[in-house]
Amino acid sequence: MPEFKTSDGLRLYYEDEGESDGSAPILCLSGLTRNGTDFDYVLPYLLGENRVIRLDYRGRGRSQRAPDWRSYTIPTEARDVLELLAHLGLDRVAILGTSRGGLIAMALSLMAKDKLAGVALNDIGPEIAPEGLEVIKDFIGKNPEAATYEAATAQRASLMAGFEGVPESRWREEVEKHYRETPDGLVINYDAKLRDAVLEAGAQPAPDLWPLFDGLQGLPLACIRGANSDLLSRETLAEMRRRRPDMIVAEVPGRGHVPFLDEPEALEALNEWTMLL
Repeated sequence: MPEFKTSDGLRLYYEDEGESDGSAPILCLSGLTRNGTDFDYVLPYLLGENRVIRLDYRGRGRSQRAPDWRSYTIPTEARDVLELLAHLGLDRVAILGTSRGGLIAMALSLMAKDKLAGVALNDIGPEIAPEGLEVIKDFIGKNPEAATYEAATAQRASLMAGFEGVPESRWREEVEKHYRETPDGLVINYDAKLRDAVLEAGAQPAPDLWPLFDGLQGLPLACIRGANSDLLSRETLAEMRRRRPDMIVAEVPGRGHVPFLDEPEALEALNEWTMLL
């Protein structure tokens, strides 16, 4: 199993597939509670001319849980990314960051910009809409009420606000990726103590993240937004475009937070972005 050990002793799982055509590898960083399987849908479109690396953050997926939940922070997870690059002997990567992954990419713009060859943000920006944060706080760290994959699949469409026209087969894939079916019901496949870290962070004044976004200046940049997103507002996206008129932008209709990335609009933006790497 491909894994490496962090400087504080955790074993983190990653996948490394494909070969580059000479451009920097693409490092895929997932959402807050999710893992590298987030990118299963877009992976076939990225492979071929790109080396693609997917990381399970500490406490998520197949990576080891941290003994102290206080290490579930963006700076620590950004450090983990840099240690993964060192483990793989990579000087630079382009980051495709979904939600939390995009925040980590922006943090790296100040921590180690020389390691970045480009950034694509999936439904995330330097301002996070409060209504989206409240949704996250409501579900994070809790097992679903549904006891089986079948029951969770049936409920998924009604629970995922802003998503339209998603086939039941896709929702089934989603629940199988993010829950384990046990005799006692479905169980989340990440450390439930992540909830403590998120609530503690939310109790502090929100930091100004615009300097992190501005730190991406000079790098190939793309942003994909779900047209019905409750986390990345149209106003924030407009300001991002004002600051970066060269940013590749796509809005995906019928999608909330977050697009699956295999939608035509998302693929067109990612293709344009990869051509710049």
